[in-house]
Amino acid sequence: MRINKFISETGYCSRREADKLVESGKVTINGVTALLGSQAEPGDDVRIDGAPLQEKPSKHVYIALNKPVGITSTTEQHVKGNIVDFVGHEERIFPIGRLDKDSEGLILLTSDGDIVNKILRSEGKHEKEYIVTVNRPITPSFLKAMGEGVRILGAMTLPCRITRISDRTFRIILVEGKNRQIRRMCSALGYEVQKLQRIRIMNIQLGSLKVGTWRELNEQEKRELGGMLNYKL
Repeated sequence: MRINKFISETGYCSRREADKLVESGKVTINGVTALLGSQAEPGDDVRIDGAPLQEKPSKHVYIALNKPVGITSTTEQHVKGNIVDFVGHEERIFPIGRLDKDSEGLILLTSDGDIVNKILRSEGKHEKEYIVTVNRPITPSFLKAMGEGVRILGAMTLPCRITRISDRTFRIILVEGKNRQIRRMCSALGYEVQKLQRIRIMNIQLGSLKVGTWRELNEQEKRELGGMLNYKL
């Protein structure tokens, strides 16, 4: 199998991160520096930075975290307040996607490298739900524009579902994940986000999970999520 898939299946990192390791020359297969697209099979001596790659864990970890403001969604150890150190899990885990440092709420982490691309793949149009508070009263024209799409980063955002909760707070459901998308959309319409909380990713709800705490996904959540992705968790 391709080396990025081989690495991700051990839970070391996602395929995307594995590609970066290969490109930087840190991966060897039986003593030979790997290239993008190199093949590896069970029994091969695969090493990263000279350290042998550990075998696939018997059972992957899938957790939901209520991320606080100030924590960065990265596995890079040199970044202060990185999400991996914050969780402190005994298994090697990494976040599925991102939730920017200034935002809080639901983010999933896992040791399963294969599931990352399945959730993040844009054509899947998987729903993510947020509660957002802005700095001035919400108008009907703002709701209409947000729902129909806003030009950010040189392109229009996809149509989304948005409902007003109160004078300055709304609920929004996206099926894409551009960088700081909601903040950029609001800014383009003359609004500033004061609070942004993600409360759902696909079938996984934030619920009553307290800020800064995490829990393992239950069996029903994993079955439902696997069904939506056509993938066995």
